[in-house]
Amino acid sequence: MNGQDAFRALPVGRCVTVRKTVGESDVYLFAGITGDLSPNHVDEEYMKTTTYGRRIAHGALLVGLMSHASTKVITDLPGTIVSYGYDRVRFPAACFIGDTVTVTYEITGRDEAAMKTFARVTCTTQRGDVVAAATHILKVVE
Repeated sequence: MNGQDAFRALPVGRCVTVRKTVGESDVYLFAGITGDLSPNHVDEEYMKTTTYGRRIAHGALLVGLMSHASTKVITDLPGTIVSYGYDRVRFPAACFIGDTVTVTYEITGRDEAAMKTFARVTCTTQRGDVVAAATHILKVVE
């Protein structure tokens, strides 16, 4: 299968979901890897004094879960398919430690000439809160 075949295997409507409970260890490991030790993520007593009332997960950690979904959508496709980036990343609600996040990744558009797909990616908690949303672009490299 060549690049064109891989691109054809990514039609509008192709959709995958992944789910993960965000644990304390996820947040601390992510904080250590990135150096983002903001009290929003690692200081429970401080966060008790804020509107949130408890620690929140890093937005970039949620983008990492989006990346997991994008990898799942291209699993078993040969060739080189790369992330071209995320547009309009938003974090409309907080993701708390202990929340179970479902990531829905759906291809909503294609650029045939550039061999790019565009996907709507949404992270939703068990409460139904959208905690992250973005447009993701995949590029098939020939």
